[in-house]
Amino acid sequence: MKNFTTKMIAAGVLLRAVLSGLLLMRVAVAVEDKSYLQADHEFVQAAASGNKATVSRLVDADFTWTDADGKTQTRAEVLKSIPALSLGNESGAEVKQRTYGEVGAVMSNREKVYVLRLWVKRPVGWRLLVYQEVALNPQAASGGGSGVKDCENPCKTVPYKPKNEAEQNIIASWQALETGVTNHDAAAWSPHIADEFVMLSSNNDHPFSKADRIAVLNLQKETGRGSAPSPLVSAQMFDFGDAVVMTCLHQPFTGKPVHVSRLWVKKNGQWVMSISYQTTIQAAPAKSASNGS
Repeated sequence: MKNFTTKMIAAGVLLRAVLSGLLLMRVAVAVEDKSYLQADHEFVQAAASGNKATVSRLVDADFTWTDADGKTQTRAEVLKSIPALSLGNESGAEVKQRTYGEVGAVMSNREKVYVLRLWVKRPVGWRLLVYQEVALNPQAASGGGSGVKDCENPCKTVPYKPKNEAEQNIIASWQALETGVTNHDAAAWSPHIADEFVMLSSNNDHPFSKADRIAVLNLQKETGRGSAPSPLVSAQMFDFGDAVVMTCLHQPFTGKPVHVSRLWVKKNGQWVMSISYQTTIQAAPAKSASNGS
């Protein structure tokens, strides 16, 4: 009888463990909802074929499309005449994806052309918020810096009023990392950047990882080259729990303005930048310059 009771207790413990495991699996599945990948495939095929009905169903009310020349269009403008996709239907393209709760990032590329699509989870389902193209410049001297050594905007002030605590903390994190960029201080910059960080810019000849940016900061420290980031002109933030999409317009100290999409994620209580895509607006006059992070 004692052995039977012991076995029953053990079986009960095992059953609770199994049920707990299943519950955790259900929670994990909810957090890692990747159904936006199917929507992403539908969007690419629809946009490539000019299917306005499907594109209209899949894009968010705040959707923007930025092409490789930096021209940014609203949802209404896109639906009037769907722009050509730089990568077409993406046949043969390299595609990567990341999921951050209610935000899904899809990054595709072929040779020197890169595309970012940021999907956000609305009550009606996944919707595409940002489509942005970046064409890398094979002639660019990557990491050259702006040549400017003082940073007021965005290091100390920005023309944007945070709407909540999360945005306040993101602005503070951003100002701290850009101060690190200005001072060539990789140790000050690094805590505000996700390990999986990637930066694409029209003014660079290859994608930059976190390690790449640290190497550039260290090189600029040796050479003394000024590297103050481009001042912020305007910004919008879209909050989705522990992920925030930030779209910006920057004006370099010399040259053309730059449209930037950033993805911020909260990890271990700290807001860090995970993705930064920067497209120079070619319609503006003069020569473009390097941007910050």
